[in-house]
Amino acid sequence: MAKSSADDDELRRACEAAIEGTKQSIVMSIRVAKSRGVWGKSGKLGRQMAKPRVLALSVKSKGQRKKAFLRVMKYSSGGVLEPAKMYKLKHLSKVEVITNDPSGCTFTLGFDNLRSQSVAPPQWTMRNTDDRNRILVCILNICKDVLGKLPKVVGIDIVEMALWAKDNTPVVTTQRSTEDGEPVAEAVTESELKVTVEKELVSQAEEEDMEALLGTYVMGIGEAEAFSERLKRELQALEAANVHAILESEPLVDEVLNGLEAATNIVDDMDEWLGIFNVKLRHMREDIESYSASLTGGSFDEADMLQNIEACEWLAKALKGLEVPNLDPIYANMRSVKEKRAELKILKATFVTRASEFLRNYFASLVDFMVSDKSYFSQRGQLKRPDHADLRYKCRTYARLLQHLKSLDKNCLGPLRKAYCSSLNLLLRREAREFANELRASTKVSRNPTVWLEGSTGSSQNANTDTSAVSDAYAKMLTIFIPLLVDESSFFAHFMCFEVPALAPPGGAGSDKRPNNDDGNDDDDLGIMDIDESDKKTGKTSPDLTALNESLQDLLDGIQEDFYAVVDWAYKIDPLRCISMHGITERYLSGQKADAAGFVRLLLGDLEARVSMQFSRISAMCTLLSVQTG
Repeated sequence: MAKSSADDDELRRACEAAIEGTKQSIVMSIRVAKSRGVWGKSGKLGRQMAKPRVLALSVKSKGQRKKAFLRVMKYSSGGVLEPAKMYKLKHLSKVEVITNDPSGCTFTLGFDNLRSQSVAPPQWTMRNTDDRNRILVCILNICKDVLGKLPKVVGIDIVEMALWAKDNTPVVTTQRSTEDGEPVAEAVTESELKVTVEKELVSQAEEEDMEALLGTYVMGIGEAEAFSERLKRELQALEAANVHAILESEPLVDEVLNGLEAATNIVDDMDEWLGIFNVKLRHMREDIESYSASLTGGSFDEADMLQNIEACEWLAKALKGLEVPNLDPIYANMRSVKEKRAELKILKATFVTRASEFLRNYFASLVDFMVSDKSYFSQRGQLKRPDHADLRYKCRTYARLLQHLKSLDKNCLGPLRKAYCSSLNLLLRREAREFANELRASTKVSRNPTVWLEGSTGSSQNANTDTSAVSDAYAKMLTIFIPLLVDESSFFAHFMCFEVPALAPPGGAGSDKRPNNDDGNDDDDLGIMDIDESDKKTGKTSPDLTALNESLQDLLDGIQEDFYAVVDWAYKIDPLRCISMHGITERYLSGQKADAAGFVRLLLGDLEARVSMQFSRISAMCTLLSVQTG
């Protein structure tokens, strides 16, 4: 066996000196290389990543109790060994030989009490596999003898380790006296010297009993058949005695029979129930076959929506029927139940994906059609409220579908809400821009921003110029678009299944009945009912206002620019009109109290700030004028 640093007495003495005063004795010390690097294609670890270390195994005795430690020693700047780290071997849970090292000389030790398990443990690299086996065999022996347990060994065959230990266990020399008194050397392995009482298979007393028993069966070599017959007879006698003892215990037999009868009844009941359940599963299988066409490949046209809704209702009911508490927990883990549950979940995922993709494309196509319709924006001079009745009617066709999608998978609503907001935002901003442009073009007033300044200096030129049309134009912008934006917010909140109260009064300006529909029904809701009415009756609904306000910002973001343009235009014509515009804005701001109008309130607040900023410019100009004329 090659010379190893484990046999270096000087190294052991240096380790003992490093831990002097700890009352621990060194069992083994061996030189290693510490690294956390990655083995490359050449099979060598980068030298810049390896650090020389000494691993020392120590034991501390306290009475009959022993504690074992793994100490890591490092060299100081003066070349003296000093302690670096200490691990308790009772926490050693894993020994793993690194397979990336072709030499097999690198291993890691895993401890279950380390604070950060996410950090990879250090890798210890030995000079050769013999040194690796020496340290690992020593660790395993200490764990077994001192701690009474072994860690998990990965990456090396434990049998191979045992064979190596057998072939490489050092021998010691003992002496025994001969008849003439001369000592004779006898080779005995260390393993033979360490035999303990626990390793004995039988005690001395048991051995004597076995010899006495075998003595009763001493026979000649040719009497094997007679010996076999005798054993058979004695075995039959023992069995007969056991049967007789059982028959004598009649109460016990009755109890067993009663238990068997009860078990039989339970088995009969279960058999009957399984028969019923099998019929239910067969019916469910037939239902899956009949509904799967709609769920996996059906059309989402308006004419097919009734069939899709029925398929959604059946799917939700079937999924609930296979879950606890609707299903007895005893049968919830049956293989057939698990298979049906998995099949239904696949159908659900397929349907939700198809429906979500269709709705995203549908929202975009509706808005693209309106934006590209030249006649929709060609009615210049009318300055009327944009008509979204037909758009809302087409959306309401799929309101019930959205509710079922929320019931099947609430996570799918997030992308759908974003798609709807992105599409409708383009339409609202285009409408506000067209309206603001037409509003400014149709307002007839002389553009003379210095009228009020000239009046203050005593000039009468243009003193009678009436700029009230500017305030009226700003008021008309708010009158048309603020209720429209509130209605759109309310419709979006209900259509996209946010549980919030309606904002627009029934039959108000926000009514979105089908054009030319004169049925006398003034209800302005979505024309749908909640899937679970019991939640509303018990007061369990709680609107997610944070998510709603985030979506409303996506819906209306950017439209404020056209309002700012009207404010700036009015200021250029007559700066004093900021006073009346401020009052108009304040009245609208105080009227928006509903939760779903949160972004509309922010828009009005920004408008009020814009008007106030323009008014502050007037104050600054007045102050400058008074100083100049003062």
